[in-house]
Amino acid sequence: MDQHDVGQHDVDQQHELQTNSTSSRIDRRVFLSASGGALAAAALSSTALQGLPSMIHNSVDETIRVGLVGCGGRGTGAVINALNVEPRAKLVAMGDIFKDRLDSSLKNLLDEEHADRIDVSEEMQFSGWDSFEKVIENCDLVILATTPHFRPEQIEKAVAAGKHIFAEKPVATDAPGVARVRAAARIADQKGLTLVSGLCYRYQDAKQQTIDRVHDGSIGDIITLQCTYNTGGLWHRGRKDEWSEMEYQVRNWYYFNWLSGDHITEQSIHSIDKMMWAMKDAPPAKCSASGGRTCRTEEKWGDIYDHFNCVFEWENGTKLFHSCRQWSGADGDVSDYVHGTRGTAAIQRHRIDGEVNWKFSGSPNDMYDAEWVELFRSVKGERDRINNGEYMCNSTLASILGRTAAYTGKTITWDEMSSSELDLSPVAYEFGPAPAVEIARPGTTKFS
Repeated sequence: MDQHDVGQHDVDQQHELQTNSTSSRIDRRVFLSASGGALAAAALSSTALQGLPSMIHNSVDETIRVGLVGCGGRGTGAVINALNVEPRAKLVAMGDIFKDRLDSSLKNLLDEEHADRIDVSEEMQFSGWDSFEKVIENCDLVILATTPHFRPEQIEKAVAAGKHIFAEKPVATDAPGVARVRAAARIADQKGLTLVSGLCYRYQDAKQQTIDRVHDGSIGDIITLQCTYNTGGLWHRGRKDEWSEMEYQVRNWYYFNWLSGDHITEQSIHSIDKMMWAMKDAPPAKCSASGGRTCRTEEKWGDIYDHFNCVFEWENGTKLFHSCRQWSGADGDVSDYVHGTRGTAAIQRHRIDGEVNWKFSGSPNDMYDAEWVELFRSVKGERDRINNGEYMCNSTLASILGRTAAYTGKTITWDEMSSSELDLSPVAYEFGPAPAVEIARPGTTKFS
């Protein structure tokens, strides 16, 4: 569907029990060529067969067919990362709701160093609302990098088709969407599928070592956490007379809550995810928050806020003080701190200060390539299988919890948020009318 742009990934760089039994693996070439009788003879029931993923034969000459859904900057970049680390990977299918975005992405990819592994024929270039389904049909591993609203359905369809998945963050824009993804991730686990989240900091060695020291007690017991994600403004594509309201909103998806989840969910989820990681992914009990539109006062900015300030609290009283904003011309700050009884961990700076003094040495790895290294190792059976489903759902829901607390001006609990039935989906996916633009007003906007 719509493209998912790079956003602030350059800013990011600056500043489950998973078991993979060898009995569940099958050579894709054998799987594709075997008749039903031959498979039955191999003791594979029709029920089991439906659950089998498109497994990749672990040999040096087997192509891993990659499909891209969402041909914006982030999707295009994810393809490059995949090809950087796996010589057997080949891009064979692309899809986007807009043909011009697909064409631009393909042209850019053909100008990159891995152009020899961009093999997307005209028949494998899909546009329109259902383009994601066609891409999924024609690959072994699918990159889902569209506008966040569409991620739940895409993950469901990819899991149902038995495909390995790279899913960009966030994975939904409302609680029902998160619930759909959580259910799909559990089915992916049953099917032996690899599911890697675009919450890329978890794959950076410097962050891993820093969080390890938080978990091993180097800073003592956690007292408070603090994270900040203050950046400048982002892109806007304007409006054309020939666009319907739906096309206008989808092309400018960042500024509409139903599509992006607001910037606390689309961008600042990285900071929230690092704090959830530090807390061993235990969800907060509740959140109180404020926010609003100080700079984004024009109609073009849709219905999202330009700043949030949240206080998340866990059952044991530990609090996370979170703030984020997107103000052009203002100072930027991307930082995360975990304060303990023995010291402080500066997560973004990769250091511990206090009774234990430590700093990561060397240069951090490229987290965008690193997540793909581990994804391919998982797909090829070279490590325990990866399924990031639970934490990517929890971090997404935590960001939605913060947004909802700010929109309503109410303290919202995790249980209330988890059971929310507020579905932001439009009446129909077609070019024409679009969801009404209603800016949330604390004290007036109701929680549901």
